[in-house]
Amino acid sequence: MRAVVQRVGESSVAVAGEVVARIGRGLLVLLGVGAADTTREAAALAEKIVHLRIFEDAQGKLNRSLIETAGELLVVSQFTLLGECRSGRRPSFTAAAPAEKAAALYADFVSAAAGFGVSVQTGRFRARMAVSLVNDGPVTLIVDSP
Repeated sequence: MRAVVQRVGESSVAVAGEVVARIGRGLLVLLGVGAADTTREAAALAEKIVHLRIFEDAQGKLNRSLIETAGELLVVSQFTLLGECRSGRRPSFTAAAPAEKAAALYADFVSAAAGFGVSVQTGRFRARMAVSLVNDGPVTLIVDSP
């Protein structure tokens, strides 16, 4: 699994002009599921992300996690994160999981994150989404599953 994690002041997802999810301060996670990924990777990645120390403490150091700040989490599926662009000009998506498997592991990731007491919102799997965000910092990380 691959996640692009962005610390946000706010973020939302719209499908066909309708806002389907919205968070305040927290993390926007764009999540790509690979063909070889398992439930174990989904749980490990969720744990890693909710515990990442990327929020400032009183001294301005990145020392606090999403859990410690009571931040919210918005998870958006994005299979294009697994796109391979090393050769040619058209990305190959053979490393991405098939839709059925990806949907199940996406749900496992969301469930694992919620299990830590985090407020989790989601995009709509396989929908064309318009993602809006106010990047805070900006702080943006790419996090791969173990």
